[in-house]
Amino acid sequence: MKEMLKYYKPYVPVIILIVAALFGQALCELALPGYMADIINFGIIKGDMSYIYKIGAVMILVSLATVLCSGLAGLFSARVAAKSSRDIRGALFKRVTAFSAAELEEFSTASLITRSTNDVQTVQQSTVMILRMACFAPIMGVGAVIKALRTSVPLSWTVALAVLVILLIMAAAFFLVMPKFKVMQTKLDRINLIMSERLSGLLAIRAFTTEHYEEERFDGANMELKKINIFVNRAMSFLMPALMLVMSLANILIVWVGAKLIDAQNLMIGDMLAFMQYAMHVIMSFLFITMMFIMIPRAAVSGQRIGAVLKVKPGITDAADCVDIQEPTGRIEFRGVSFAYPDAEEKSLSNISFTAEPGQTTAIIGGTGSGKSSLISLIPRFYDVTEGQILMDGRDIRTLSQKSLRACIGYVPQKGVLFSGTIASNLRYGKEDASLEELQLAAETAQSMDFIQEKPEGFEEPVAQGGTTVSGGQKQRLSIARALVKKPQIYIFDDSFSALDFKTDAALRSALKERTGESTLIIVAQRINTIMDAEKIIVLDDGEIAGIGTHQQLLKTCEVYREIASSQLSEEELRKGDEING
Repeated sequence: MKEMLKYYKPYVPVIILIVAALFGQALCELALPGYMADIINFGIIKGDMSYIYKIGAVMILVSLATVLCSGLAGLFSARVAAKSSRDIRGALFKRVTAFSAAELEEFSTASLITRSTNDVQTVQQSTVMILRMACFAPIMGVGAVIKALRTSVPLSWTVALAVLVILLIMAAAFFLVMPKFKVMQTKLDRINLIMSERLSGLLAIRAFTTEHYEEERFDGANMELKKINIFVNRAMSFLMPALMLVMSLANILIVWVGAKLIDAQNLMIGDMLAFMQYAMHVIMSFLFITMMFIMIPRAAVSGQRIGAVLKVKPGITDAADCVDIQEPTGRIEFRGVSFAYPDAEEKSLSNISFTAEPGQTTAIIGGTGSGKSSLISLIPRFYDVTEGQILMDGRDIRTLSQKSLRACIGYVPQKGVLFSGTIASNLRYGKEDASLEELQLAAETAQSMDFIQEKPEGFEEPVAQGGTTVSGGQKQRLSIARALVKKPQIYIFDDSFSALDFKTDAALRSALKERTGESTLIIVAQRINTIMDAEKIIVLDDGEIAGIGTHQQLLKTCEVYREIASSQLSEEELRKGDEING
């Protein structure tokens, strides 16, 4: 919760105004029963109409003041809650986007969504109620007790008895319901997770005809959440009638005891009615306070979940003396790099050393799990090296600001990612001011111009969230075009040609070589045909370099590469490579 309190500090002056407005409201409400008693005792009973009109006019003014104070308190409370929640949501979004891949693995996507929406909403609603009740209830309660004692001491025990019964009821509700709130948020996380998996994996679910299994899985989680919700709602729905019953019985008790005091001429009728109002204020104040103690733990659960995200410090940050790289050439050098994932027992990469030169294509190939994707994820600092150094133009990338480092890189992930918008907005994602000619050139290079022209609106064709309106191959080509529009010094393609047919792959690579010019081109691939023309091929095997060279050199010197080539190339193609080597 400490991580969240700072988001309320800017609104301390407004909170002071809320307290002042609530104090004024409490004073006005406490004054009304006294005026009512005076009207009955000295106006109605004595038949003094002028007195009734005079006190009635004062009551109207006091009532208007009550409404004004209450309205201002409600308005300011709502504004503080809405603005602080806005700040918390913004802080959550900023913190999550600053997370490295290691921090993102600590929280599921479904849980982060729930924390940013449902939990923040719970905190916002609780903030409004707490700002109103935390100030108003104590003022009203203390003031009503003083007024009640001044009105009639012999009746005060009735109020004490009613408050005691209310406290017992609220305590029972507190210990029964509170543990369920944390469980409820966890179950909601589970629902979000299942829904997210269901929507993202819809085609696989249909292909394997597992709709029934997924329905049962969702129904199970849904039923668990339903049972907890029913238990909580039943408990809370019982609470209000029980409290209203206590209040009604308290009124009956006050009338019964008060009638005896009136009969004994120890109490006036107006004073008894005023005492009833004060008693209700006391009881309602304790009711508000106990309800607040029920709401605070629920808000605390959500606050702790939000705070758990906010207190996580990104593992990859800019150094205090970091610099922006000036006029980069794009030369990348690995020096004795080793890397292990957080909490992993073994290294994913060991003693990796090579150089990727500008104007050349450096290819990385290896079997599944050999560490290809791990290796290139170190260049934009998605992870930091465990040992060794990665240099860009002779400088350790950890001494560069992340913004300037990543500004030099055009990264195309293994799984193409598009955002909701249009084709043009996606291509301009790395360069907002790119012209239409630049988009067309990038699209032609990425071999995507043909299907863009077939779209009714061309570059303005809408793209659904996640790029679901285009095929896998089209999504990859648009992702490549997006990197080309950026015109970076370094291009990184993480197996980005896997969804392309051989003809499109060959055409794209040919156009790419002309388009990238003096930029550094790093390609991770599974297919030999994709990388066989590269100036430098790095072969990875179990996180270590098994060989470095050209296609022809590696066929002769690297057994791992030759095994990969043998599984993909024909005997004739292998013989051609051997003849060139010979």
